[in-house]
Amino acid sequence: MAWKTEWAVMVNGTDVSSNMRPYLMSVEVQDKDGTASDTCALAFDDSDGQCALPARDAIVEVYLDGAPIFEGKVDSTPWRFSRGGGRVLSISAKGFDTRGKAKAGQQWHLDDATLEDALGKAAEKAGFSVVVDPAFAAIKRTYWAPDGASFLAWGEKLARAHGATFKMRGTQAVFAKRGNGAAVTGAALPVVVGIVGQNVISVDLDPTKGRPVFKQKRVRYFDRAKAQFMEKVVDIEAVDVSDAVDTQRWLAADEDHAQAMAEGQKSDAEREAAVGSVGLTLMVTAQAEGTFVLAGARPGIDGTYRITGVTHRADRGGGATTVLQLAQPQGEVGKDSRVAA
Repeated sequence: MAWKTEWAVMVNGTDVSSNMRPYLMSVEVQDKDGTASDTCALAFDDSDGQCALPARDAIVEVYLDGAPIFEGKVDSTPWRFSRGGGRVLSISAKGFDTRGKAKAGQQWHLDDATLEDALGKAAEKAGFSVVVDPAFAAIKRTYWAPDGASFLAWGEKLARAHGATFKMRGTQAVFAKRGNGAAVTGAALPVVVGIVGQNVISVDLDPTKGRPVFKQKRVRYFDRAKAQFMEKVVDIEAVDVSDAVDTQRWLAADEDHAQAMAEGQKSDAEREAAVGSVGLTLMVTAQAEGTFVLAGARPGIDGTYRITGVTHRADRGGGATTVLQLAQPQGEVGKDSRVAA
């Protein structure tokens, strides 16, 4: 069968596409927000055992329609056989080395340092470099310590506390502001447009599922100078189901910490205001944390969403598709202002 989608695969910098072409059956690449590693799965027809196993730490690069969509290291090579299904060799790769020091526990501390300094130290010990969004870089604490957590685990913990995205690719990590459709550098991520009747294959969206039930988020802290408890309150946008205020049960370390935690909870609450997915013909520009605009569906469904995950699929003899996981509805999503006849 001839491929209908242009693709290319490089291993350790060498283009091996021509060698793979008679045997490659399918390609699947997943890009997710947060700490979940990017993944790639290549499936080969191994009917005669002719496919060579790659080195466990080989670097794999994948292109679809001429665009780079994945780079990572081989993680596993499962082989399967079934009557009717034949013999299939799969090569699974991940966006960073899961066998490296990123998962090793760390014991150290920093006094009177910024978040950028602390994450930088943790990254260096794990063999990574890290870029911290300016929105978080200057946050200062009297004491930082991973307390035995790995760079991966500690980065994830800090991301949850600050409403950030912590992502690792290769030997580079980023700690970026979440839900604003921008890269850590501040540059806008590509906007993907889906139009029902054109490039949209399927829609499965609930614009109200998971909608936050609180109007505000409140975080308390103790102001030592004033010798009294204080609080930071932020409003949850586009929420009209409750006037209740959600108060965090534990104290923040100080005012800056309280503000960061309140903003983080606000970001998470707005992000969870809708869940679902949209299937498209192949859109190689789609990226997690980017923006998706849906049109041609119906009032209350059409509108703007945040992309939380991307899956590109291509197979021999078939076409190629992109499935987007969506959240954080904006504007008129979830609203139907039409007047009943």
